[in-house]
Formats: sequence, structure tokens, C-alpha cells
Amino acid sequence: MKYSKDKNIDQLVRQLVRQDWCFIFGGKHGRLHSPDGRTVLFVPISPSDYRAFLNFRKDVRHAITDGKCPKIG
Repeated sequence: MKYSKDKNIDQLVRQLVRQDWCFIFGGKHGRLHSPDGRTVLFVPISPSDYRAFLNFRKDVRHAITDGKCPKIG
């Protein structure tokens, strides 16, 4: 299953899904739900911005460091 056309975003989402995050496909964006269900991140399926991966990675880090979700890796 491919989560995003951007290889870096796809790899990060795969890592999160292996850690019990739940991915749900939408229209232009997928939704990634944390294992505790309190955090939802939107995943760009076909990002056009070159900073899309950096912004998505920042959102993931903020969700994890806020203490709302388990740590990655």
C-alpha cells in the first residue's frame, strides 16, 4: 500500500503504521490517527510543495513531543 507519492512522507507513514497508528484514505489527504485516538494528522497524498515532507515531519514531532502519543523508533 502506498500512502503518499512523496517517498519520504510514505516512509514516515509506514513507520507510524507499524507502531499502531491508523491510516484512513480521504480525497486529497489521508488521515493518520494516533494509537490513543487523541491526535489526527493529515497526510498529503500528492504534495506539490517541496517543503511538504518537512512540514509533515514537524507535525509528527509536535504530536509526539506534546505527550499526546508514543515516541517513534
